Amino acid sequence: MRNFAYQRAGSVDAAVAAHSGQSSSFVAGGTTLLDLVKLDVMQPERIVDVRSLPLYDVERLDDGRLKVGAMVTNTDLAHHPIVTENYRVLSEALLAGASTSLRNKATTGGNVMQRVRCPYFRDGVSACNKREPGSGCAAIGGLNRSVHAVLGTSDQCIASHPSDMCVAMAAIGATVLVSGPNGEREIDFLDFHLLPGDSPDKEHALEADELITHVVLDAPMEGNRSHYLKLRDRASYQFALASSGVVIATEGGTIRDARIALGGVGTKPWRATEAEQSLIGKPANEASFQHAAELAFKEATAYEHNAFKIPLGQQAIVRSLTTVTA
Repeated sequence: MRNFAYQRAGSVDAAVAAHSGQSSSFVAGGTTLLDLVKLDVMQPERIVDVRSLPLYDVERLDDGRLKVGAMVTNTDLAHHPIVTENYRVLSEALLAGASTSLRNKATTGGNVMQRVRCPYFRDGVSACNKREPGSGCAAIGGLNRSVHAVLGTSDQCIASHPSDMCVAMAAIGATVLVSGPNGEREIDFLDFHLLPGDSPDKEHALEADELITHVVLDAPMEGNRSHYLKLRDRASYQFALASSGVVIATEGGTIRDARIALGGVGTKPWRATEAEQSLIGKPANEASFQHAAELAFKEATAYEHNAFKIPLGQQAIVRSLTTVTA
């Protein structure tokens, strides 16, 4: 175990100040950070504890949006009455993730920052451009079945993003509020996570000294129904092979509006905008859903062991849309 300094912050400004100037990491629930520190994948010189920050509220704003504090646990958010009533896709996604004990610790801000589960990233010795830029990607020629993507990949990295919560938030639409030395700013949720491209070590749009304070969910789509479907090797405590979060509104059997996001298949929470547009004005039937599913994966790139994710992801979309329009 490497030595590191520990500091507990009593305010957002104090947390940002403590994080500046050296290799540091914020810790809240610690469900990702502590694992990676023990594996020696992350090596912070200082850990700044933010559990005392007053970021535990869930608040409905005047414009209908929902402001969620970064310290709200996955359990509390999943069972919050506003979420269960207006954002069912988010509640279902949260309850599909991890175990009860982990959901009780994991936080909203930490889940947004969750890192990949690729074994080559986590073993500390394999070639991994995300962990050690320029070293290569062992996953491309290695075992790449379960936690590797078919959408948004590059010749530098093919690790899939692991979060269920983030898939639902991508479908709903959201804004990430951050605070740093230069003040506060907002980042559109769809722009927060970055594609690997030539720099897979750069995973998000957060600057080095910035802290997530809130995630603000868009106002609920009028008359919407939503659903999260997670397909995996076993029914509990397993990451998605493919998942689909959908939000849809219909009038007289015709689709008025639709949102589709995918998990387990993309290098970031994947919003299938072209598939969404193909549904608007179309009848809510299997033919429309199947066409949208095909569009969602038309740019997919399969690797040796994960080609099955393309038809599986298409099935996830069709099944989710069928469920919410039944």
